[in-house]
Amino acid sequence: MNRPKRMLVENVGWAAEVAASDPDFFETLAQGQSPTVLWLGCSDSRVPAETITHSKPGDLFVHRNIANLFSPDDDNTMSVLEYAVNVLKVDDVIVCGHYGCGGVRASLLPLSDALPHVNRRIAPLCALAHTHSSELDALGTMDSRIDRLAELSVLEQVKALRDTSIVRDAERPPRVHGWIFGLHDGRIKVLSSGDAAETAVDSEGQAAGSSNAASKAA
Repeated sequence: MNRPKRMLVENVGWAAEVAASDPDFFETLAQGQSPTVLWLGCSDSRVPAETITHSKPGDLFVHRNIANLFSPDDDNTMSVLEYAVNVLKVDDVIVCGHYGCGGVRASLLPLSDALPHVNRRIAPLCALAHTHSSELDALGTMDSRIDRLAELSVLEQVKALRDTSIVRDAERPPRVHGWIFGLHDGRIKVLSSGDAAETAVDSEGQAAGSSNAASKAA
């Protein structure tokens, strides 16, 4: 049985199990959504938002893309943000990156001519790597450079989100958080809380501390 067929079989089992444990679940689900969190994460198959946060259907409004990047010039991402803030009235926006990110790795390597769309997508990451080249070059391994750039990128996306008029001018502006997920231990590290004033402290303190730990472990 191929993977898509297996997924359909698993869906039948899941639906039956949920209905048996909570007969009203799907009726309630069909009435509409009211998530309180917008999750901006990476498309990496190893970082499913609902699974790693033990969330249920309806808990999160999710947008994922290569390397969890946010750009005000991207209508796809902006429409998600606009709907989440202005219609769903979410309380929190979470940017969640992850260590060992393939998109971040690609931004530190020569770009491939076979991946023109990916190249355009990660261009901001390449620019961010250049900006922080001295810090990144001082790290001992490629893995530690990837992980530190992943942290710096999350903080960059948090700042960009907070600077948008959608967030800034909202009737009740959502808190914007920066998180990063560890593939090796399954734990989420907070790089920036929802308090905008803490971003500068976190970028110099906790984020740097985590990258130093990664460097020592490598």
